[in-house]
Amino acid sequence: MTQHVPVTPGEVLELLAIREGATLVDGTMGGGGHTRLMSQAVGPTGRVISLDRDPGAVERTTELLADLTNVTPVHANYANLPEVLEDLAIERVDGILLDLGLSSDQLADRERGFSFNADGPLDLRFDPTVGEPASKMLSRLSAEHLADIIYQYGEERMSRRIARAVVERRRQRPIETAGDLADLVRSVVPRSKNHRIDPATRTFQALRIAVNDELRSLEVALTRMPPLLATGGRLVVISFHSLEDRMVKVAFRDSELLQVITKKPLVASASEQAGNPRSRSAKIRAAERVAS
Repeated sequence: MTQHVPVTPGEVLELLAIREGATLVDGTMGGGGHTRLMSQAVGPTGRVISLDRDPGAVERTTELLADLTNVTPVHANYANLPEVLEDLAIERVDGILLDLGLSSDQLADRERGFSFNADGPLDLRFDPTVGEPASKMLSRLSAEHLADIIYQYGEERMSRRIARAVVERRRQRPIETAGDLADLVRSVVPRSKNHRIDPATRTFQALRIAVNDELRSLEVALTRMPPLLATGGRLVVISFHSLEDRMVKVAFRDSELLQVITKKPLVASASEQAGNPRSRSAKIRAAERVAS
């Protein structure tokens, strides 16, 4: 069972320009919503390679998609797509989708710390077998380094105040749970009357991006993916953060192999935003592979 609702499914399918029999890649499987739609669109003669860094997501979603015989699930970082396709003896694909958002299933997992409303371990890793948990990062980084991370990746104006509070708190006891960190941030960042988001939101976002080295993965992927597309193939990216969207915009614009389709990013319709709040910050960009 998945709680995740795919963002802008209609727009995504249209931008991918899917034809029956095509070979597609869903670089961020999540709850499998986009993968299922892509599978149905390519039909029984097509194929969808669906990747995710989160082994739990791959396991859950593989079961959910067991009825789809044209889907190949893979536990891998989308930045490693060239190696994945080589292992599968696939030279070119007709479309690639990246949905860079955090899935609702991850937020609901109390043992991962993604939700600051659940008092689980402060881990924040997509793949628990790689790297260090956020709690360890908080225990060792200087106030200056922490402040830079929270400001750069979370665009949090009170980053230095939060970082100082973290360093002061860890002198007394370690920050080990999502609740510990959320309460600490809320104690030093006042809730804005004009914003609905929790004061801890930006800090959690920043640490998640840092722990998973998300921007580096995206940077690598945007370089490595265009050559994997067949001529006329599409690369579609859904981003939820201004830094990500800027990277996609620049990479599409500067690539000699891509022609930009979306001069401005598409956004979710008002009705979708009302029904799926996660879609409010989504920006969708697409580009097409041109003959080299």
